[in-house]
Amino acid sequence: MYLPHQRGPLHDLPDTPEAYDAVLADVTEQALSRLTPEGNLEHPDAGDDIGDTSLGITSLLALAWQRGRDPRLPEAVRRSLAFHLRERVYTDDNPGYPNLRITDSGLPYARYVLEAGAHPIGDWPSTVWALLQAVNVLDSADGLLEDEQRTALTELALGYWRRLTESTFFNPQEAGNQAIGCVVGGLMLARHLPASAGAQIGSRALELYTDEIRAHRVRDRGALLPPEHGGAYDNNYGPISLSFLAQAHRVSGEEVFAEDGEALARYIDARLTNGGFDNGGPRYSEQHSGFESVLGLRYFSARVGADLGRYRGDTRWGRHAVQRDGRVDGHFAFMLVWQIQDTSHWHRVPSTAPARHQLRRGTVSVAFDSRMTPSLVEAAGTYYLPAAVRRQHGFGPVTDGFLLCRPMGEVRVRDVRADGLAAKLVTKPVVGRDHVLRHVRSLYVTDGTSLWVTVAVERLDGAPYLLSGLPYAADDGDRVRRVAEGEVVAAAGLRLTHPADPGPDHFDARAELTQEQAAFALTADPRGYGNPDEGWRHLVGSTALEADPAPCAPQDLHVFALRYGPGGPFSPAFDSDERGLTVHTEAFTAVVGDPAGDAAGEPVLTLSV
Repeated sequence: MYLPHQRGPLHDLPDTPEAYDAVLADVTEQALSRLTPEGNLEHPDAGDDIGDTSLGITSLLALAWQRGRDPRLPEAVRRSLAFHLRERVYTDDNPGYPNLRITDSGLPYARYVLEAGAHPIGDWPSTVWALLQAVNVLDSADGLLEDEQRTALTELALGYWRRLTESTFFNPQEAGNQAIGCVVGGLMLARHLPASAGAQIGSRALELYTDEIRAHRVRDRGALLPPEHGGAYDNNYGPISLSFLAQAHRVSGEEVFAEDGEALARYIDARLTNGGFDNGGPRYSEQHSGFESVLGLRYFSARVGADLGRYRGDTRWGRHAVQRDGRVDGHFAFMLVWQIQDTSHWHRVPSTAPARHQLRRGTVSVAFDSRMTPSLVEAAGTYYLPAAVRRQHGFGPVTDGFLLCRPMGEVRVRDVRADGLAAKLVTKPVVGRDHVLRHVRSLYVTDGTSLWVTVAVERLDGAPYLLSGLPYAADDGDRVRRVAEGEVVAAAGLRLTHPADPGPDHFDARAELTQEQAAFALTADPRGYGNPDEGWRHLVGSTALEADPAPCAPQDLHVFALRYGPGGPFSPAFDSDERGLTVHTEAFTAVVGDPAGDAAGEPVLTLSV
């Protein structure tokens, strides 16, 4: 079973001018064959996300004409624009719409669903999208539109802006991508208005960004991020927000957009595995955007010096939105326009700077959450999620059913590079059921092919074991497929356990159910509106790798040791002296210092081949 949305890395899509001209040529032929006598360019199967789609195709045709002067296009652009102005502009309030500040304003908006009152909640983002499609048409209007149509479209765009910022609450869905998109629309519209009016709208757009978006950023993994549907980051919409930040910077040159975009880009780089796999979010868990992310990932990859294009997108949407038959839909067309106009290039080399929330070398990577517990481990092409035991999630020692991974105090991190090895030592103070403060020292070492994990903690009572992850997916190159096992060895007692309870709050990796489906099943709200991250936190138990303590550890410690990935015999050895705990493996020797750390309390680690 393949995960439907985790497909190829986005930087594998050709992005030369010739490639984009071929995309536009295909869109042109599809649009001309679809154009109705009334001028409608909507896909015949479109039902929702529809209010801006014909105008989106119009914007692509306008850009295609500017690039190629196809003589068939001016009439098609004018007819389709007339259709939107005549048939897809609504000024009567949509029955049931809950987010109005001013009723009966008469200001125009685009509908998410055409039927009155059918699904009004989506009208705000649909109006943002319509504003962006409109300003893209205006950007290509020279020599194409007659004065009357151009004036009507400018007035409509201004009306959309006023609807979004005056007669409705701003950003009613708490969706960063929609809100930043609205700001971009204002910045682009300002260039088509008289100087004084343009300056006023440009200033208002920047004010909205500062006061309504930037001031409400949410911290995750050390980064301040535009909130997305009530959470800090969503792996579908987060990269889309990055694209809007890229366009905002391209249009305005304001440094705040570059600064915030670089922060988001570094965050994305840290949470992505080497293979580009990611999961998690308050709106979707595994439904990745495709072309909508390309602009931001490409624009900021060079600015932060990281290979962000490894992000696995939905390559069925590799160029533009499509319907089930694979034919073009105008939704998000503005992002393809900006992709084509942007001249930045992919940065394809991984960042070499150590990042607190990431360890990465070669084909091995570990992404860490805000508690410095692994959120995703990749080795030998297999991806491991945090396992669950008794409603506790993570990687770490378990004693008496209690998982020791939640910090009770400052978490300290030390990164070391030596002779082709990359290592990270995490020292975490924890408290168990007995209320005793202990220090969990977790050492992660990779040579780029395998990952060695050693965890040491003051000796525990009972029969402790190390919760070592949930094997979930594997990389097949162009696709990611579900798996229920991985290539792992341990110093002692490694086992792969599965839940005995088949209920929805237990996740069995052998089942066909995806993580996203299981997470949505546990949310309080219906699919598509519930928070899958929140739902997943209700998971009671899961498939899990469990490892027993290594033999011959120092008397005062429990030490656990594993290797993820290929290799020969695995028989690590340990000893302790005044320097700390020494770990010997077939690939390296490491000395893990006392939990007290150095004079500043920071972890001490030495590493040698």
